[in-house]
Amino acid sequence: MNSNSLVSIITIFLNGELFIQEAIESVFAQTYKNWELLLVDDGSTDGSTVIAHEYAKKYPEKVRYLEHEGHQNRGMSAARNLGIRNATGEYIAFLDADDVWLAQNLERQVAILYTHAEAGMVYSNTQYWYSWTGNPEDTQKEFCDEVAELTKKPNTLFKPPTLLTLFLQNGGAVPCTCSLMARREIVKVIGGFEERFRGLYEDQVFYAKVSLKAPVFVANECWAKYRRHPNSCCSITQNTEQEYEGRFFFLNWLEKYLTEQGVKDSEVWQALQEQLLPYHYPVLSKLTKRAQHFVERMSFNFKNLILMNKKQLKQIAQQTLPSPIHRWLGSQLFGEKYRPPTGMVDFGSLRRLTPISRDFGYNRGLPIDRYYIENFLERQANDIQGRVLEIGDASYTRRFGGDRVTQSDVLHVIEGNPEATIIGDLTNADHIPSEVFDCVIITQTLHLLYNMQVVLATLYRILKPGGVLLVTVPGISQVVKCEWGDDWCWALTTQSARLLFEEKFPKTNVQVETHGNVLAAIAFLQGLAVEELHQEELDFQDNEYQLLITVRAVKPEVAS
Repeated sequence: MNSNSLVSIITIFLNGELFIQEAIESVFAQTYKNWELLLVDDGSTDGSTVIAHEYAKKYPEKVRYLEHEGHQNRGMSAARNLGIRNATGEYIAFLDADDVWLAQNLERQVAILYTHAEAGMVYSNTQYWYSWTGNPEDTQKEFCDEVAELTKKPNTLFKPPTLLTLFLQNGGAVPCTCSLMARREIVKVIGGFEERFRGLYEDQVFYAKVSLKAPVFVANECWAKYRRHPNSCCSITQNTEQEYEGRFFFLNWLEKYLTEQGVKDSEVWQALQEQLLPYHYPVLSKLTKRAQHFVERMSFNFKNLILMNKKQLKQIAQQTLPSPIHRWLGSQLFGEKYRPPTGMVDFGSLRRLTPISRDFGYNRGLPIDRYYIENFLERQANDIQGRVLEIGDASYTRRFGGDRVTQSDVLHVIEGNPEATIIGDLTNADHIPSEVFDCVIITQTLHLLYNMQVVLATLYRILKPGGVLLVTVPGISQVVKCEWGDDWCWALTTQSARLLFEEKFPKTNVQVETHGNVLAAIAFLQGLAVEELHQEELDFQDNEYQLLITVRAVKPEVAS
């Protein structure tokens, strides 16, 4: 092998102090020596942060420590993307903190990519590693996943989109991330990982994007150990409803992605539709014994049942099934409007007197109200420019303003906030100069302040002529006490928000929108996260269920 290209190794970790040192040492043990190691901390609260810092300090020429702003936990995809943005190597490899590599891993993968210049990625089999416990019984459980064999032609270069079709046909059997290496240029072209997939199916999304963009070499060898332990993401979600929903979310994403990329290949589309059938028609997998007898009586397989004459199918269902079931079947197969009869509503996990989480969903992923807040600010990103004031911290200013912002200020009500440039109360803020801000961002704050008219007068005063006020307030929501002690004073609707802002701003300069629907509202009240709903469920808008209200108000220009 003549190539001595730099390999960027990305190791993400979240509370991985038990295993991370072993993972790092397996990198140092590689026979291939031209590498850099990026240790990406996804908000750890245990000793793994210290371990990573120590390696970065001891080997600064080889190891770097990275973390999200504010030591946030943003999920596996965002963590890997942070590593990708900081990688400088020609190749990128991923080694999670609980896995290890065999000594020749990098050497063999670099050799393959060097030999097959057209390959965008290489992957191989993985050893499912149980014997790390030292328990002799666990040694008997070990096996090699042999994902290369599933292609029927291992040690072969597969052109797009063949591998994606095979992944779908094999029900999602894909390589482990610790067993792949990709060219950095390909990873950047596809945009890295999709950050809405925080920790489930994020790898399959990545594989789908790569295998649609570039040829992939599949090696029938094994150079990595995937540690099996009860706290891993896969172990926690395996064979659960969360895994079922995660796959449905992935398949829906893939359907949209294939359409956006203009993929016409009939085999990959057929494989995708076959995987989606049980999700589109879940009733057929949940029928009672009597309903199962109905299916058997048809003497058709699943596909033929769906293609059957709808009128005939409805007649047989009405004759054979109990009324609630054939009405349910009608809603699933024929799109008929369905309301469960009294007593037939299944509350499932939601039949409880206390919410699943009181943390607004932060401990499960991205809170649902934040989805609507961030979409609103992303759409108004061009307004976030010049001198910008934000309440509490400047995270949204940085995220959506970028280099359009010339000066960023943060207002906080009490001393001690390191980001604050202005200390004060918006109801008593004479010390803030007039007409100095091009944009003010005030999210989920206005409802905490009793004298809202006074607050709006202050905001109007400090805006420059032509300046923009971007405001979000909760509608349907859990009521909590603010961290600095203020009580929740108001709950607004689009009507009350519009009347309030039009007292100060011209009517034509005020835009009020509502966001949410009954499902999103229920999920938010239960403390669920964005990752637990589908895109179409989040984006459906029902003005009668106002989860969040957003306001864009513009101060008139000074008359010339």
